[in-house]
Amino acid sequence: GPQPSISNTEGDLLFLLDSSGSVSYYEFSRVKEFMWDLVQPFTFGPKDVQTSIIHISTTPTMEFPFDRYLSSGTLQQAIRDTQQLMGDTNTGKALSYAKEKFFSDEAGARPDVPKVLVWVTDGFSTDDISEPMQLLKDMGVTVFIVSTGRGNYLELSAAASQPPEKHLHFVDVDDLPIITKELRDAILDVIQANRLHAVDITSSSFRLMWPKLLSQETGYYTLEYAPIDDLARKRTKQVSGAHTSLVLSNLAPETTYEVALVPESNVHYFPPQTTRATTLAEEISPAQVLISESGPHSFHVSWAPTLDSVMGYQILYGPLPGNSVKLLEVDGKHNSTVVENLAPNTTYLVTVTAIYRSGKEKSLSAKACTQEEGSKVRHLRFEDMGPNTLKASWDSADGKVLGYRVRCRRQTGPSSVISVSPQIHSVLLTDLASGTTNKVCVKPMYKNQPGKGLCRMVHMQPATEAQGYKHRQRA
Repeated sequence: GPQPSISNTEGDLLFLLDSSGSVSYYEFSRVKEFMWDLVQPFTFGPKDVQTSIIHISTTPTMEFPFDRYLSSGTLQQAIRDTQQLMGDTNTGKALSYAKEKFFSDEAGARPDVPKVLVWVTDGFSTDDISEPMQLLKDMGVTVFIVSTGRGNYLELSAAASQPPEKHLHFVDVDDLPIITKELRDAILDVIQANRLHAVDITSSSFRLMWPKLLSQETGYYTLEYAPIDDLARKRTKQVSGAHTSLVLSNLAPETTYEVALVPESNVHYFPPQTTRATTLAEEISPAQVLISESGPHSFHVSWAPTLDSVMGYQILYGPLPGNSVKLLEVDGKHNSTVVENLAPNTTYLVTVTAIYRSGKEKSLSAKACTQEEGSKVRHLRFEDMGPNTLKASWDSADGKVLGYRVRCRRQTGPSSVISVSPQIHSVLLTDLASGTTNKVCVKPMYKNQPGKGLCRMVHMQPATEAQGYKHRQRA
């Protein structure tokens, strides 16, 4: 199935693909599937992994350069479209050609990134491979060999990078999926975190990571960084040799920084490593203001997002219309507060202002309405008005009531809703079947929202014969 995406990798990965006549069409198609499965989780791009294919045939041929396909979809299609060339198995020639392309700008190769060669072979070659393979390894290429035939173990183990148990696999072509994860992990050891790079990039910070070059006893690292358009603003940090990462913070948003890592070793010389990282655009806070839990004298204000770059928030609120404004201050780590001591049934304008550490300010406003005070129906009562009929009465609710809504949920029969004017405090409820229990709710209506309703359960007595009454036969 699909693999989790693998990022923070950088390297040129070259497949040496046996495209000669000694390989059947079926074997060739299975190897292509294996190649895609192997690289599918990687992230491709000029700062990530780049991939190329060279055919082993009578004359070596490059299928596509490293920098042509820089997305998973286009690379997958390019591997599928790769056609077998047939011809002789001149692997030595292909290795010499690979050495040339691995280090050429024309082929899209990059200087100073790890180089990995994966040679998939049926174990047969018509020319010598030892010398060109050794030249590749001497130039820093890590060589993995996958043999799907009966290749000479001594010859192939000498050709692969050391140790052979990590870099050489013998497997039937139908069993290639068995070694996919193990081979991918070994490639990752070469291309992941193999040099200074930046991760966890935000608008004001990023984390630098680098390979373990020193120890606590053998030296320390000096890190120098500055915006590329203002190198005079260079800053320097020193960390012990035990470190392999460091977070740089308080950076400017949308700015590209040049970073240099200088290993100060008292044992060996290590060349400085450099990288560039561009901070993200500054997030704006607040981008959203929410009002909730509104009551007659208070409401809850919350906002998002919360950012490390924000020192604190100011909440200004006042009634509309009006000029009186009050202020609440909230720590930058919090994203909500309760505004209290408000007037009931009033519309307020609430403005949340973020105070950034840089001195900048960002604001966002919202309207909030308090409820009516005591906006609740009281003393709901019922009076029997005859067969299947009740009169529901209630005391008026406080505040400027626009009307009342009476809902009757019958045990049998349809529910009903009756709306009445604010001067009316009773209604007749009909079609209530005898022996049933029904729910009646009365709710006051206000300009901004409904008030709190009052509900009661009412039971209709079963119909019985009047006492002393007897049926009489007509004469």
